Amino acid sequence: MVTQRTVPSLAVSPGDQLSRGTLERAPNQLLHSSSAKSEWSPHEPNVRRTHLDPKAGLAGGLTAVSVAGLILLGSGNLRHFDWPLLPYALASVFSAAAIAYRYAVWLQRPPTKRYWQQGWRLFWRGGMIRNSLALARLLLDHFVAQRFIARRSRPRWLMHLCLSWGGTLAFAVTFPLVFGWIHFETSAADLHTYQVFVLGVRLQEFSVDSLLAFSVFNALNFAAVLVLVGVALSVQRRLTEPGALALQEFTNDVLPLLLLFSVATTGLGLTVSARWLRGYGFSFIALTHAAMVIALLLYLPFGKLFHIFQRPAQLGVAFYKRAAQADSQVQCVRCHTPFASHLQIEDLKQVLAELEFDYRLDGPATHYQYVCPPCRRKLLALSQGRTFQGVGGWGSGIALTEDRWSLVSDADTRPPTPDPRLES
Repeated sequence: MVTQRTVPSLAVSPGDQLSRGTLERAPNQLLHSSSAKSEWSPHEPNVRRTHLDPKAGLAGGLTAVSVAGLILLGSGNLRHFDWPLLPYALASVFSAAAIAYRYAVWLQRPPTKRYWQQGWRLFWRGGMIRNSLALARLLLDHFVAQRFIARRSRPRWLMHLCLSWGGTLAFAVTFPLVFGWIHFETSAADLHTYQVFVLGVRLQEFSVDSLLAFSVFNALNFAAVLVLVGVALSVQRRLTEPGALALQEFTNDVLPLLLLFSVATTGLGLTVSARWLRGYGFSFIALTHAAMVIALLLYLPFGKLFHIFQRPAQLGVAFYKRAAQADSQVQCVRCHTPFASHLQIEDLKQVLAELEFDYRLDGPATHYQYVCPPCRRKLLALSQGRTFQGVGGWGSGIALTEDRWSLVSDADTRPPTPDPRLES
């Protein structure tokens, strides 16, 4: 049984019209038309969104207010805020709001929402201590060591490691300084000793000539070098691997590399200008660096780098897989082979219903999800055979036995027909 929704009557060209069978089997496929109303909801993924999502808008607004409030409080009511860094702070607030907005929209999608809910449910159900330790191991594996990439390719693992750790180090240094959460002071009695203040509290002192001072003041340079190594490895891969060359896009694959390269090189250029060029070109490099950093912050919510924020939510998939392995398995109604867990099948049925795909069936199988993938491919071949049977003589060589759900060649059931050309 397939439940059919009413398809809106739209003015479409003949090439845009769907067949009757397509409409019956996928009734929620919308036809493209200039007169169609362009909307979107989590339950209709094939329709574009032209209006703001209220829940996501609320999440973005609260995030922007929270970041601005943290800047105000952490900098001591802006006493320790460095006003030349205001463009960085404004770009950070906007970027945080846009990231929260897109993240909220992403979480509303039925597949993501189901994984999110099941992940948290399985985390709390399996024991707090046990799952906390498992989560710590996942964080170590996926974020610190990133071994899941090393299993695919060592060069890609090294590339991701340099980019992720270089970016993490840069953000860990830049944001507290921009927001005024960390600042340095020197006393009039000893100009060679720096005092480190975190959230207005003096935390540590160190000599300007110490190894700690060298490490702190060059942390961004170390991060830039790591990023440049990662960018170089990424460019080398995208210039030599046929798969990357065939699939890469400028906005998703090339543009982020250009932004990272620009930020890293201009950042190192500031150090080179200040230490070895006596400040020559410092103002121009500083303005260029600021523009590139702001462009990178504005790109974060809308480009490929958004996966940085999606990755933590995907850790719940590991708990889901562990629960699925321990769950009983569903057997295919056709070949009786176990192929998936009851947990996964029931979730798939729920998600498909939320997406308004009705795959309920009349017969031995009450739902299409109870048929394993290999049998689905065989049933597709059977359907094609029924469709083309008797058309142009092609189907005359195929006999269908529905009780066995299999293909039988007529060569096994009838003698070959003599060819008149051979007789002549």
